Amino acid sequence: MISLYRPGRSLLHRAPAGAKLLGLVILGLAVSFIPRDRTALTVVLLAAAALLVVAGYASARLAPGILLRQLWTTRWIVVVMVVTQLIFLTPWDAAVSTVRVVAILLLAALLTLTTRSEDLLDALQTALRPLTRFGVDPRRVGLTLSLTIAMLPVIASIAERVREAQQARGARLGVRAIVPMLVLSLRHADDVADALTARGVE
Repeated sequence: MISLYRPGRSLLHRAPAGAKLLGLVILGLAVSFIPRDRTALTVVLLAAAALLVVAGYASARLAPGILLRQLWTTRWIVVVMVVTQLIFLTPWDAAVSTVRVVAILLLAALLTLTTRSEDLLDALQTALRPLTRFGVDPRRVGLTLSLTIAMLPVIASIAERVREAQQARGARLGVRAIVPMLVLSLRHADDVADALTARGVE
């Protein structure tokens, strides 16, 4: 659910990254604590969470349909959650849990849509500074996260290259396409590691 930043001048865009990150944590905890019992309060709280997501995307003044596209990206998560939870839970409990998770995912996507990744990483490093006394290196955590974010479009481009190669050869590898993707990904990871080593990064 890491989305690309969409420039804008809304209040959410102008808000400090640290405040938005803290707000996401608070809202995520609030949504997580919505009870699963069959009461009117639960229905009201779930509706409030949905309205909060819609209001957030509306206030960000993003392109029309962006909320629906973000919601569509969660479809497989919804399917997996519903199917697995129905084995152990009632349909009502499964529905409540799924709505809570989707709401949090959409709020997290809204954060990345309205916040530059470098600002978000700087805010995260600032928040982790008190943990240096416990041996946590905020810069290393920030570097790890930035490399992870940068790797996502690389993996997507590798998958596109493998797909185009299949089409050019008239072959359909199916699940076996994972093998060339894995090889190319590991090769790229080695190149990145060599570049970091050459720059003195442990």
